[in-house]
Amino acid sequence: MHFDDFAREQLPALVRFAAVLTGDPDLAQDLVQEALVRAHERWARVVRTERPDLYLRKMVVNGHLSWRRRWYQRAVRSVADPTWFREPHTADPAARIAEGDHLRELLSGLSRSQQAAIVLRFYEDRDDNDIAAVLGCAVGTVRSHISRGLSVLRVRLGAEMEVA
Repeated sequence: MHFDDFAREQLPALVRFAAVLTGDPDLAQDLVQEALVRAHERWARVVRTERPDLYLRKMVVNGHLSWRRRWYQRAVRSVADPTWFREPHTADPAARIAEGDHLRELLSGLSRSQQAAIVLRFYEDRDDNDIAAVLGCAVGTVRSHISRGLSVLRVRLGAEMEVA
C-alpha cells in the first residue's frame, strides 16, 4: 500500500479520533499532522506492521500524552457552568457544540491514558487487544484504565446531577 493512499483513507477517522481524544479540533489536526509526518518518514517499517491503522493511532495517542509536557502548549480550560443543567434544552445546532464541551470537561478530569482508553473503547469501538496495542500496555492495564476512568466519570456526573 502506498503512503498517500493510506493517509487519504485514514485521515478523516484519525482527525475525528484525535478531536474526541483532545477536545480541541486544532490540536487534533496538529497531532494527526505530526503523526502522519513521522509515519511517512518510517513508512517502510509502518506498512510492515500487522495493523498500520492502529500504529498510526498509537502515534496520535503518544503525541497527545506528551503534549502536556511541552511548556509552550499549555492552555487554561474554563470551569463548567452548573446552571446549564437546570435549564430546559431544545433541539439546537449549538447543543452539539455544548455537548462536546461537556464531554471535553468530563474527560479532562481523567489521566491521559484513561482518556485514550475510553475514547478508543466507546468512540472507536475498539476491543481490549486493539487498545492495548495503541497504548503499548497489557490488556489488564487497559481494563484498569477504563474501569478507573468510568468510576471518575460516574462520580463527576453524580455530583453534577446533585447540583441540578
